[in-house]
Amino acid sequence: MSAARRIPVVLLHALSLDASMWDAQRRALQALGHPVIAPDQRGFGAVPLGDEPPSLDVVADDLARTLDGLGAGPVLLAGSSMGAYTAMAFLRRHPGRTAGLALLSARATADSPEAKAQRLRFAELVQSEEVRPQLIARTTPMLAGATTRARRPDLVERLLSDAAKTDPAALAWAQRAIADRPDSTDTLRAATVPAVVIAGEEDELVGAEESRLTAALLRHGRLVTVPGAGHLQPLETPDRVTRELLGLLDEIGAPAC
Repeated sequence: MSAARRIPVVLLHALSLDASMWDAQRRALQALGHPVIAPDQRGFGAVPLGDEPPSLDVVADDLARTLDGLGAGPVLLAGSSMGAYTAMAFLRRHPGRTAGLALLSARATADSPEAKAQRLRFAELVQSEEVRPQLIARTTPMLAGATTRARRPDLVERLLSDAAKTDPAALAWAQRAIADRPDSTDTLRAATVPAVVIAGEEDELVGAEESRLTAALLRHGRLVTVPGAGHLQPLETPDRVTRELLGLLDEIGAPAC
């Protein structure tokens, strides 16, 4: 088995979803012989939230323990949105454990005061039984791009269903953790691994300039902008995301297949 096939691929999910958002990539990578680790973040899927204060450092350390339990060496670390923020926290807290990095729909900088206030307000409102249904109905469709909303109403319905059935306490915890994340500019500048930043051309939450800035920080990074995709490219354009992950495995130093 080649070196690239021995490198585990870790897939970290976005807010209000769970690891199943990566099912298409997981199946494709495993079919080519790649080990895949797709954990649910605490509070999502079947993983209990626990009683730790909100922090992405906690989630990054959860991942480190998972990898320790599996005896995993350096990994290709791929995260979407919240998962990308977790990946940056892992990169900072656990140096030497990342062989390649894929950041999807995320910014390197901390939230502005206005953005932080919006997240904290969401965290407060999402725990209200009266307000939550309207809040989810208003905000969740924005995760998909305009093309997806027009052509794939089934996916939008899935996003709404997933958000509605997620524990409100977990949504609030995660939003507060994201709001308190530090600036990752120096962390990304210091990274020496092959990296890709994947952006949706129709992403309404992370702008094109923010994606360009994130990619520019990475010494061995490149920017891929996906047409017809919004904030959740693994679900909206699954084959393209799989190709980019395989390309990143190539860059790590061995054939990907």
